[in-house]
Amino acid sequence: MKNYIIKTHKKGISYLKPHLFILNKGLNSGKPCKEPFTNSFVVIFENEQDCESIFWITYSLWQSKFWHRNLVGSVIPFLRIHDFIQEFSSKVDEMLADFEQHQKDVKALQLLEQQANNFQQNINLINDMRRVILHRYCK
Repeated sequence: MKNYIIKTHKKGISYLKPHLFILNKGLNSGKPCKEPFTNSFVVIFENEQDCESIFWITYSLWQSKFWHRNLVGSVIPFLRIHDFIQEFSSKVDEMLADFEQHQKDVKALQLLEQQANNFQQNINLINDMRRVILHRYCK
């Protein structure tokens, strides 16, 4: 099921079709994002549904540190595009083979991500309140 194109992103290029960027340098290699990274691959899709579906596959691969075994380089590790395309294509095909389970997993991941964002906002509010209270002692 090859309905996407993978290329190395070049700074300053904008893409008209739905796309996502995947970081290819550093220990966060494989991290997907809708905004471009300096050192990234771009995956271009025909429609938004495919982009959203594959985004969550790449997100889960990044979170599970799947790409660490493909990193090369001793000082700043990076992913080679050939290795990325080969592994990415096989994983996407494997995950989309059971599409119904994939849809359930995506909904669960979205819910968990939303909850994590809510908790992070609450932690930020708690820290702000702590600073306000402690600021009273610094006067």
